[in-house]
Amino acid sequence: MKEGSTFFSVIIPVYNRPHELDELLNCLVQQQYKHFEVVIIEDGSQISSKEMVDKYTQNLSIQYFYKENGGQGFARNYAFERAKGDFFVILDSDALVEANYLEEVDKGIQEKRIDLFGGPDKDHPSFTPIQKAISFSMTSLFTTGGIRGKEKNVGGQFHPRSFNMGISRKVWEATQGFKITRMGEDIEFSIRCLSLGFKSALLPKAYIYHKRRTDFSQFYKQLHFFGRARINISRFFPQELKWVHFFPACYLIGMLFVGISLLLLPTMGKYMAGFVLLYWIGILVDAFIQTKSLHIAILGLIAANIQLIAYGQGFLEEAWKKITNKPS
Repeated sequence: MKEGSTFFSVIIPVYNRPHELDELLNCLVQQQYKHFEVVIIEDGSQISSKEMVDKYTQNLSIQYFYKENGGQGFARNYAFERAKGDFFVILDSDALVEANYLEEVDKGIQEKRIDLFGGPDKDHPSFTPIQKAISFSMTSLFTTGGIRGKEKNVGGQFHPRSFNMGISRKVWEATQGFKITRMGEDIEFSIRCLSLGFKSALLPKAYIYHKRRTDFSQFYKQLHFFGRARINISRFFPQELKWVHFFPACYLIGMLFVGISLLLLPTMGKYMAGFVLLYWIGILVDAFIQTKSLHIAILGLIAANIQLIAYGQGFLEEAWKKITNKPS
């Protein structure tokens, strides 16, 4: 191990996804940077990944643990307690990484002298058209995805997200990890780390290919949950609820209002529908420029609407629970 290099513990919680884990572990075998271990936490899965993990014991320094299901936040804490590294790299099991990923992470840590980092996500050439459309939607400037993956943005100071995130052992010792296990646990954790004076940065070259959901139904459920999570975070940090987080809810209410106006006030409804159409054209053009495919661009428009409507619905539902003091 050369002087100045970092020993990483790559933390991967897994729940009923052995085949996704297989692909990620294969990526880790190919890493040019070799100073790392892998810690797999099976979070109460019914479909075990143990056999898949055993395939890699000759090629990777790998620890495998099974625990009762408690959610991804607490699964990561379980791994932190058992990890040996100087720096913990957290990845979702549905990620793929390039061979230089850990090399870029180490370079970024050394150059920026940071305590925690986050990296962006991209779509992979092997992804299905729907996966590529979802990836576009989650990173487009025309949706709330456009505020993610940037060092500074309208959503406030950069907060690493747990699909591609790293923390130093010092951060773990000071924070004892995730306080909540779901519903925005990574954002709550990032905010808490920054409030303690730890330094965060985006490492643009430490990107992953994030598969996310494979169909629109799963994507809807995921984004509905994200909308709820944003309100849940505001229970801990009210000041972190920014105006931009209200956009999906406003879009949902606006779409409902357009529909009602077309029935009751057709002239006004047509003007409003025209503005919506211009917005859709903007999304479609952006998607075509980004993906170079009309088919994926059309799917991207659908994905963007699902993202905004599902997030907005979850946001409003959880906001109502917060206002009326109902449990989540």
